Amino acid sequence: MRIFCFYAVEKSGEEELEKGPFVLAANHSSYLDIFLLYSILPQHKFLFMGKSEILKYPLVKTFFKKLNIPVDRTSSIKSAKAFIQARKEIHKDWSVVIFPEGGIPDEAPCLAPFKSGAFQLAKSSKCAILPITFLNNFYLFSDPDRFCAPARPGLVKVHIHPMINRTEVENNDVKFTKEKTYQLISSYLPQKNH
Repeated sequence: MRIFCFYAVEKSGEEELEKGPFVLAANHSSYLDIFLLYSILPQHKFLFMGKSEILKYPLVKTFFKKLNIPVDRTSSIKSAKAFIQARKEIHKDWSVVIFPEGGIPDEAPCLAPFKSGAFQLAKSSKCAILPITFLNNFYLFSDPDRFCAPARPGLVKVHIHPMINRTEVENNDVKFTKEKTYQLISSYLPQKNH
């Protein structure tokens, strides 16, 4: 799909990743974020954990259905079951991708506050976290619900940060790890003018 739509990928940052499953935490500014991860990390197998509402888009539904752990955020019981499923998949050596903003924020590409789920999952599963920053996807293909949203081919720029290793995740509380990940991802994005 990337080649068909004329997207080239320019990666920078960490190339040597720890073996074993990890939680991949990335900013979310475009549906391109989902499709392009397979080109960015071709040697790794991973599942997406995301809001069940994403399945309303036909193209995304087709692509996402079998490689997705849907989270029904209207029910705390269903949300908890999704996290149990994610832990099981990590124990089967699947990495799990979570966009900790919980969706595409209105002010993308600037980051929205992170939710804690990705970091709780990493800590409870005793696995590393891989932070990734998508630098310009929003300018290439933004939220399809927005009128006159951009949709054009181009060069996708992504930065792969050093992993937050398993020991560091285990030894620090969720709040600390969440803040560290936020700062890493945010450091490569345009900053808001106050």
